[in-house]
Amino acid sequence: MKKNLTLLFASLLFSTPLFAQQHSEQKHDKYVWPKDEQVKQKLQNWQDIKFGLLMHWGTYSEWGIVESWSLCPEDEGWCERKGPHSANWYEYKKAYENLQTTFNPVKFNPERWADAAKKAGMKYMIFTTKHHDGFCMFDTKQTDYKITDKKTPFSTNPRSNVTKEILGAFRQQGFMVGTYFSKPDWHTEHYWWPYFPPKDRNVSYDPKKYPDHWQKFSDFTYNQIQELMTDYGKVDILWLDGGWVRPFSSIDSTISWQRTIPYNQDINMARIAGMARQHQPGLLVVDRTVSGEFENYVTPEQSIPDHYMPIPWESCMTMGDSWSYIPKERYKSARKWVQTLVDIVAKNGNLLLNIAPGPDGEWHEEAYQRLQEIGKWMNVNGESIYGTKPLAPYRQGQWAFTSNGKSVYASYLPSDSETQIPASLSLPPLNTPPAAKATLLGTTQSLKVTKTKDGLSITIPEKVRQQIAGQPVWVLKIS
Repeated sequence: MKKNLTLLFASLLFSTPLFAQQHSEQKHDKYVWPKDEQVKQKLQNWQDIKFGLLMHWGTYSEWGIVESWSLCPEDEGWCERKGPHSANWYEYKKAYENLQTTFNPVKFNPERWADAAKKAGMKYMIFTTKHHDGFCMFDTKQTDYKITDKKTPFSTNPRSNVTKEILGAFRQQGFMVGTYFSKPDWHTEHYWWPYFPPKDRNVSYDPKKYPDHWQKFSDFTYNQIQELMTDYGKVDILWLDGGWVRPFSSIDSTISWQRTIPYNQDINMARIAGMARQHQPGLLVVDRTVSGEFENYVTPEQSIPDHYMPIPWESCMTMGDSWSYIPKERYKSARKWVQTLVDIVAKNGNLLLNIAPGPDGEWHEEAYQRLQEIGKWMNVNGESIYGTKPLAPYRQGQWAFTSNGKSVYASYLPSDSETQIPASLSLPPLNTPPAAKATLLGTTQSLKVTKTKDGLSITIPEKVRQQIAGQPVWVLKIS
């Protein structure tokens, strides 16, 4: 489908080489609806809340570099090594893993994060318990490469099990909570076996040739996920990353990055999901990019579909340029994020917005400012977002349409040069009653609605236009 210029611009704005890693191409035509009633109910609840927070955090924040990927021996931009150890991969890996001995985020305060996210209108949270580098941000018993190990300075802090603290803080604020977990693990010898040095992101040996070694890795993965599902309270979402760890039969040869997977890397997702749901009934499992029964919703990365999709989906995107902490981040404006959220919701999706904590355990202050600005809009206009369904024609020009069954919400996304809503608005035909009444959210004055052969015409008084000037999106409520 040909994209219009606005959507093309948005796509270009959010796309950089750093994030092209593995999810730039996705197909969603193989979606499998869950059969478990508890899973279906939770999925419906998740689709109603629309807006979530993702956090990438690990020892890599100390160097202010891309999360994990500099360890990957691939000649790609996002895998580039920098610094005094960059010339030799083995020395670099040793220095990278030695960051464990200096990681000490003494300003860690998850309650501040949860409070800021709640005030922004976010309703769910996903935290990186382990990224591809294998460093565990939880108190696993399967490895000593973890934040709670005695080699890590922060292990003496009473809040050293940061995953437990973060999930608890957000759960206390009424959030649905989820655990990001990387299926590949570049630290454990059962994935990157030192006998065979790694050539790329994949397992360094042929699992078919060394089944006992692969079974140890599968059990290691199972045991870590079991810990997360049993020791950390109620968990709503198991968000699995690293889609190259997958059954060979699931590879889609039409997708470029999947064609490069050399081995069958089957970790028995049926066994994992069955165990996880035994401990967490109704758990949403998101085995990213692996189409089928264990991908309860799909997750386009740093991109937004250009049309309505009738399946559950979520765009995961970075508030700034990077998934991980960098010292000088360039955060996109609150206006951009409000418009992005409105666009996504009108196409039947959720927005998962990433903010990265730093090595001291804090966000950049600018991230808090962005959330505060987003929250101001959400406080007034949230009823057009939460608990709504997309309404045809979904997105048309500068309009986005949703409905909660009682009212229709027509959201006008102004261009950068528009500071006031137009005095006269023309809407396409909508499923509204003959005597439809309209107001602009944030105001109380009824607006004149006229039915025309092309749809609806609405006149906005000058006083109302001035009253709501400067908003990132203006929302008409028609009921």
